[in-house]
Amino acid sequence: MLQGTVASADGTTIAYSAWGDGDPLIIVDGATAYRAVTPENEKVGELLADSFRVITYDRRGRGERRHRPLRGRA
Repeated sequence: MLQGTVASADGTTIAYSAWGDGDPLIIVDGATAYRAVTPENEKVGELLADSFRVITYDRRGRGERRHRPLRGRA
């Protein structure tokens, strides 16, 4: 498993986990979930890693994702 972060166009840091190679398969968690509270995603990543590049990520405001402060706002 590979874990890391990338920056979105607005500077928000997005944490992700990835397994395998091949065509991307992106897992999007439900409303309040994120990578750390959905351990099933790791099992899915491991099971499909031979055929896909499985990617999970933390949506805005959840998990390890960090927001860039808005200018002019506290």
